[in-house]
Formats: sequence, structure tokens, C-alpha cells
Amino acid sequence: MEIRFDHGPSGQAEGFYGARRLVVARDAAEVPEALAELDAARAEGMWLAGYGTYEMGYALEPRLIHRLKPGRALPLLCFGVYDEPGPARPLGHGEVGLDRFRPLWSEARYRAAFEQVHGYIGAGDIYQANLTFPMEAAFAGSAEALYSALMRRQGVGHGALIRQSGLPDILSRSPELFFRTDATGRIETRPMKGTQPRSNDPVEDARRKAWLAGDEKNRAENLMIVDLLRNDISRVAKPGSVHVPELFRIESYATVHQMVSSVAAQLRLETGLADIFAALFPCGSITGAPKLRAMEILDDLEPEPRGIYCGTIGWAAPDGRSEFNVAIRTLMLDNGRATLNVGGGVVWDSTATSEYEEATWKARFALPFLTEPA
Repeated sequence: MEIRFDHGPSGQAEGFYGARRLVVARDAAEVPEALAELDAARAEGMWLAGYGTYEMGYALEPRLIHRLKPGRALPLLCFGVYDEPGPARPLGHGEVGLDRFRPLWSEARYRAAFEQVHGYIGAGDIYQANLTFPMEAAFAGSAEALYSALMRRQGVGHGALIRQSGLPDILSRSPELFFRTDATGRIETRPMKGTQPRSNDPVEDARRKAWLAGDEKNRAENLMIVDLLRNDISRVAKPGSVHVPELFRIESYATVHQMVSSVAAQLRLETGLADIFAALFPCGSITGAPKLRAMEILDDLEPEPRGIYCGTIGWAAPDGRSEFNVAIRTLMLDNGRATLNVGGGVVWDSTATSEYEEATWKARFALPFLTEPA
């Protein structure tokens, strides 16, 4: 398995090549042992890089294990154990084609699922749920060439390319940080919740950005997830250390404006990756609140496994540093087919039409294109 990060441990493009071994969990029973093996390798001075799929979250919660769906294209967890990262190798070039993504849910199907979520909110079961659906497009060319083209189109803070033998390639253009830790034990998470599409007209674009910054619905939705993450982080944090350095920041990307907040804390001594994942995974920004009940409802409504979408991709250093993304804006390439999931948070005052439209905005980073050979 080879993994390239747009911004690796040094802040530059770096890659993890030549794994000493792979640590893989294909079913729920293997996940705890795999996470323990990763912590042990890190304690021995090794670097780690890899991914966990959304369904790994079921394996970490005894009340959800029975909900693991069959037909998963990826392991629940797959990490390489490396001596160290190195400079990213040059990306391959060549002709690449990506057709327009086609939603595999019609708007009517989405509306039916939305109404069920809305009913649960009205009944007081949940406050918010991140309803998602898959999209699909034909793809031709190499994963490296497509990744290079997407990287030129839009820079992001947490992009990654994963090549793995016998399994689909993964291309992540995620702007969202799941968590990072530093060598002193500080942990930070930066949930994204709240989206507006960009406009080509600068005046209109500025108006949309200002509207998002002040919109009460988006602020309330963002704050729900901040509160959820404060609670999650408190499970591994030193008492009294959880705080919110930033609320409702607007970050602008090539196709959308996003509302972002920050939650930070000081980890308790001897806290390992296994502890952090057990407390935080999957990220609350892509589940809902309360997390467990939202995940149960979404599992009933989404028949297909999410896979890498809403999972995480990242690295961990032996000195305690680590950085993991929320795997949104993430493609899986397999046998000439690209799959991509999109979604958004449903709250009481959401409407099915606006939420379906917002979800499809999020696929604009991978608009269809054809490049000529370099």
C-alpha cells in the first residue's frame, strides 16, 4: 500500500512507501486487535499511515456491531507500518476522463428518506442526522492522473491518494480535519457543518459568504456538532481541558464556502490511537446527534455501505503527532467506475429540496473533464 498526502508530517507533499507490514481488519472482531497492534508498532518507533472506513465505527460500538452490512469493497481498517515518510513521488500523467456523476438515489427516494429523518427529529429521537447517498460515474485513465487533475483544480488541506494491490484506489480531496495531535498531547478537531455554493460573480460570492456566516440555521447545526465533539473528546481529555478556540469560521474553496469550528483539549497520559478512535470515530459532523441513535437511523435508511466515505485517512508518528481527515469529497476507483457519496445534515427546519440540492453541490469538485496526455 502506498499513500500520498498533499500535506504530510512536514507540511509538504509526502508519501509512505515500502510498508514493513500491513495491519488489516476485515471484520468487527479483528478491529480491537488491529488497533492495539498499531499502538504497539508506534511505541516501537514506527510510523503508521492508512485508513478506516465508516463501518469501522460499528465495530467500535457494541450496540452497532450487528448492523455491519455485507458486500463491503474495503476492509474496515487498513494501515501500513513504515520506517518513515519521504518526499512524495511525482504523480503520473496521461489522458484521463471522468463523466458526470449520476445520483443513484432519485430526488423522490431522497425525499422519502428525508421525511423519515424529519419524523424522528419531530419525535425527539435525534436533533440532526447526516443523510447521504451514492453517486457514480464512468472513469478512464490512471488514478494518479485523475488525482493530479483534481489537485490542480482545487487545493485542500487534507488530500490523499491511496494505491493498494487488489483493492480499489482511493482519491480524497477532503477539506475537513477529523483530528490532529501534537507531541505534547494536544488534540484538535475541526468540524465542518454549513455549506454555500460559490458564485463566479465576486459581489454575489461575497454576499453568499456573508449570508452563510450569519445564518442562524447553519450556526445552530454547527453548534450541535461542536457540542457532540466536546463530549466525545472529553472521554480522552484531561479534566477541564476541553475548549472551543474558534466558532463559525468561514473557509472558502473552489466550489463552496464552508462553516468550520474548532474543539481542542489535552489528552490524558498514555492515550493511544485505539483510545482516540473509540472515543471519537466516526466524526460527529457526518453522523448526527445524538451520535448512536443517528447512526442507527441512518443505517436503516442507507442500504449501501458508506465505505471510505465518512471514514478517515491519515498518519501517526512515533513521537505522538498524528493527523486524520474526515473522508468527504472522496472517490473510490474500481474497474472503470468512480463512486462518490454526498450528503448533508438534516435538522428540524431543513427542507428536502434544499438538502438534496446542497448534497449535489458537494460533487462539483469532481465535475466531468477530459485531459490530454502530458
